Amino acid sequence: MPQRYDNYPRNAIVTGADSGIGKACAVALAEAGFDIGITWYEDSDGARRTAEEVRSAGRRCAVAELDLTRLPGAASVVDELADELGGLGVLVNNAGTGAASPFVDTTFEQWREVLSVDLDGPFLCGQRAARRMRDAGTGGRIVNITSVHEHAPKVGSAAYCAAKGGLGLLTKVMAQELAVHGITVNSVAPGEISTPMTGQEDTDPFTEDRPGIPVGRPGDAREIAAVVALLASPAAAYVTGASWIVDGGMMLMGPQGAARLESTAWRET
Repeated sequence: MPQRYDNYPRNAIVTGADSGIGKACAVALAEAGFDIGITWYEDSDGARRTAEEVRSAGRRCAVAELDLTRLPGAASVVDELADELGGLGVLVNNAGTGAASPFVDTTFEQWREVLSVDLDGPFLCGQRAARRMRDAGTGGRIVNITSVHEHAPKVGSAAYCAAKGGLGLLTKVMAQELAVHGITVNSVAPGEISTPMTGQEDTDPFTEDRPGIPVGRPGDAREIAAVVALLASPAAAYVTGASWIVDGGMMLMGPQGAARLESTAWRET
């Protein structure tokens, strides 16, 4: 008979949680009753502020630096944080980077940095988490933050799109293989979200007009975090191998959006 896996440790690790989507996920999971491990890169003050919000929600928070260009060794942070928390039930692979460069001008160094952070990192961190969850025998949740560019290309983002597309398919293979251990694996694919990565760290998305997006505005990082919190919960035990597009309807606009373009500016990086 299939086994129930709803007693996994209420401990979650969120990579890249010093700002933006990662910070929102850490806080949302804390509010859902998880103790949190967070990683940061470059912004130690941001990590400190995230930790303060987690603790204000009444949960414990462990903090560690993570540089995903220093692999494979850097992925050991998953085990270090899990040991400090006393177990691991949820991993959110959020840390990421990007590069804006035409395909023909993208250097191998740029290519490798983006692939290392956006694909190699989640692969290695996911392995570490899955092994711990499997060996504990209590199941768990892995959520990979991808992008709408898991599914659709963008001019000037060859490395980013390749990494996110690869992570999307890796998510499905992980879901197939890990389901027998009670571990679900899903991706969340944000559209335009008001975060530091999009140059909108302090922007209220409801003050921004986006005619090409059906809901008419960018998203808020907390709207991504709400989906992540659902997928991290015991209630989502029957959801695995799915890509949750959270984009205000942006991906629906392909043919209609193309028909409304009045210039070739889209070809520019």
